[in-house]
Amino acid sequence: MAFIRRYGFTAHFKSEASNYVMRYRGGRMVRSGRGLSFWFMPRHASIIEMPLVDRQATLFLKGNSQDFQDAAVQGTALWNIVDPEKLADRIDFSLNLATGGYYTDPIAKIEARLITLAEQTAMQYFAELPIRALLDGGVGPLRERLGSTLIGTSTLDDIGIAVVDLSLGKLAPSSELERALQTPTFESLQQKADEAMFERRALAVDKERAIAENELANKTELARRESELIAKESENTRARATAKAEAGRIESAADADRIQTVEGARNEAERERAAIYRDMPSDVLMGLAAREFAKKLQKIEHLNVNPDLLSALAAKFGQSSSTPAPS
Repeated sequence: MAFIRRYGFTAHFKSEASNYVMRYRGGRMVRSGRGLSFWFMPRHASIIEMPLVDRQATLFLKGNSQDFQDAAVQGTALWNIVDPEKLADRIDFSLNLATGGYYTDPIAKIEARLITLAEQTAMQYFAELPIRALLDGGVGPLRERLGSTLIGTSTLDDIGIAVVDLSLGKLAPSSELERALQTPTFESLQQKADEAMFERRALAVDKERAIAENELANKTELARRESELIAKESENTRARATAKAEAGRIESAADADRIQTVEGARNEAERERAAIYRDMPSDVLMGLAAREFAKKLQKIEHLNVNPDLLSALAAKFGQSSSTPAPS
């Protein structure tokens, strides 16, 4: 926007260096250039100011495909003024000298013309192909078609502007058609996801079965080893019982032999003793009996000797004394 200050019947104008200014007086251009600054008489002057910087117009292009399906794409067009004097003849950039602003909105008019050309080109392109071909081709062919219409063509050169760059987003059908087109792909992906899930489940089941089989095999092996251990312990127990019984039998037989031997020796000794006692005189036996009896007595309180015993002993003693000694 220009800076205008009034001083009575005169005013001072100042513009930025990025703007192109044309000063008219009495309907005739008296001065033009970038970033001008000058004094003027408002009653007799007319001033035009144009921004020479790049500007960006937003594009929203839509149309019907050959098979009557909606298609749309968004983008931007970067443009600038290349011939201010040509543009001044087609678009009104006159300034309100009281406020320094435009009487109208010339930038909007230029962008409306750009957008109209772009929309017409896009509608023609969409109508040439079915929706599937449009989607498969993407925005590349459409950008080339728009470039041939907007960039470096006489259509815009005649009004003194130029489009220097185009940028387009994704070419998309209507939301209903997009969902319909996505359904096979979605179902295919869902099927693959289900198959992957089933494979994971099958793998998990196989692993669980392998684990269960391994546990069962371990339990079976443990049971077999336990059975073998029990059988071995039973066998050892039977062997120990058999050995113990055999040892008892041998010991019993040995005890029986020992008892038999001892009893036989004892009986033999008794027989020999009985034979000795049988050949001894009665008085000797009497004396031995008395001696044995005396060994077993701890204390003799009374001793009774009758006459018959003394007479018998005296007779024996007399017989012993009268017997001649051997020569």
